[in-house]
Amino acid sequence: MLSFEPKDRMYKSRANYCASLLSLWVTGFAALACAQQEIVTLATRPGVTQSYFLTSIPKNLQAVALLFPGSGGLIDLRTENGKPRFNQGNFLVRSRAEFIKRGAVAVILDAPSDQRGGWGMSDEFRLGEKHSTDITAVIDGLEKRFPGIPLFLVGTSRGTISAAVLGARFGQRAGGAILTSTMFRQAPKNSKEPGQGLSKFDFATVKTPLLFVHHVSDQCESTPYGEAARLSDKYTLITVFGGASPQSGPCDAFSQHGFLGKESETVEQIVNWMLKKSISHEVK
Repeated sequence: MLSFEPKDRMYKSRANYCASLLSLWVTGFAALACAQQEIVTLATRPGVTQSYFLTSIPKNLQAVALLFPGSGGLIDLRTENGKPRFNQGNFLVRSRAEFIKRGAVAVILDAPSDQRGGWGMSDEFRLGEKHSTDITAVIDGLEKRFPGIPLFLVGTSRGTISAAVLGARFGQRAGGAILTSTMFRQAPKNSKEPGQGLSKFDFATVKTPLLFVHHVSDQCESTPYGEAARLSDKYTLITVFGGASPQSGPCDAFSQHGFLGKESETVEQIVNWMLKKSISHEVK
């Protein structure tokens, strides 16, 4: 059954492998971290709060990357022993250091307080006005904190629903929308996380630059590479090849769906596009 990058459903067969990978990513991030990183919680709707993790700010800050993780967006942001803690398996979450070292501060969103039951935000919620209200409050604060710095909406898997829909609603207020492992098709009704995805979405409604990033061997049935290739005559597409052998199901984060083993190279091209630098349309 499809799970679309659940927050903590690790497969026993990959436990040691993933622990080693996460250790490397966390170590790399720690080398960049400073006292600036923090959890920010905003009151966005009556009785509802929206939290996000603000990473350390690079000295050569050039962009803000608003990251929308997959599945239901639950990363379980919390403070333990005075330090921020959250689930780190998702492609964008575990790759945050790759954004920072290239000049982009990463802002990692959690699900809002009224969407923390079950598996988190449904597709209907991501497509709706309440989600837009929450993220508007986040962007308002970020624009005040980083005046004049372009902000980009970056989603992966189910997070691409948020990035695409908000890209359409915010228009040029966002510097661009970046969709990685886009959920082009609906998830089956009998799956653990059913939903329509972006199956009915018109990408022409996105009035800000749009970038697709997709692994050519993505085997998740709701995120087929062929759909990204079909759109490449209208939008920029970065195609990723190779990487490590899958250590999870095809719709989970430790597979080609999550750019396993190609995180650094993939984020490098994403940030290059954000900063209007030359990009490689193929990452091998």
